Amino acid sequence: MTPIDGATIHPHASVSGPSGRDVEAIKARQQAAWAAGDYGQIGVRLQIVGESICEAVDLHSTDRVLDVAAGNGNASLAAARRFADVTSTDNVPALLEAGRRRAEGEQLPVTFRVADAEALPFADASFDVALSTFGVMFAANQERAAGELLRVVRPGGRIGMTNWIPDGFVGQFFDLVTRFAPPPAAVRSPLEWGTETRLVELFGPNATDIRTARRTYMFRFRSAEHWIAFFREHFGPTVKAFAGLDEARQRELHDALLTLAGRWNRAGNRSLVIPGDYLEVVLAR
Repeated sequence: MTPIDGATIHPHASVSGPSGRDVEAIKARQQAAWAAGDYGQIGVRLQIVGESICEAVDLHSTDRVLDVAAGNGNASLAAARRFADVTSTDNVPALLEAGRRRAEGEQLPVTFRVADAEALPFADASFDVALSTFGVMFAANQERAAGELLRVVRPGGRIGMTNWIPDGFVGQFFDLVTRFAPPPAAVRSPLEWGTETRLVELFGPNATDIRTARRTYMFRFRSAEHWIAFFREHFGPTVKAFAGLDEARQRELHDALLTLAGRWNRAGNRSLVIPGDYLEVVLAR
């Protein structure tokens, strides 16, 4: 992993995020987007990332672990498999219920609790480790979400995250979709969490060490059309984007996604195999 010196890179950076009624409206819109479709169908295919982040933070069986914006529980289940004491949180109850069913199926003890990443209902220093796989990066107020992660982890604890990067396939996918369905103007791009500069702005003054590594998750589908259909049915932001367009614009978005997939596909005509690069982050509190 690459270490970042949080004391020397943008130590006093400060960028204000949305606040008040604007933030509540944005969060309600985001919650509706993630509740659309069935993100669990996407999430279960990212399980390997949950396993990897638990190894990256050197998880111990004696750790108290909080999974923030957990979705259907990839990191939660991975931590529970390592005998940690796990609390899984998300602001979409249906996703937590999906995680609960997975945990019950594997007989893994996990506590599930509805919670907002920007206002975690836990006391200061309640956990040894906080995790988030492609979750907290989508918080409406980035500074507040980062502050909550730092607050609930004890001094000497660790924060482990995986965040999509701006210049990877997923970054280009989000850029494309937002051209058809623009996000609220007050929200900073979640892809900033996939940059070292932004991580130091958010965590540097309160982290004794920040280490990053660029990792790759391989998207594997039968074809580009299969990928588009799957995301159009199950991935909330894509569901919402298509639903907000007339038929002609839907076709434009579909064709643009087809072109994007073709540009990144490594499998030729055989199937669809696309590298999705992300930033693995481990912070020492």
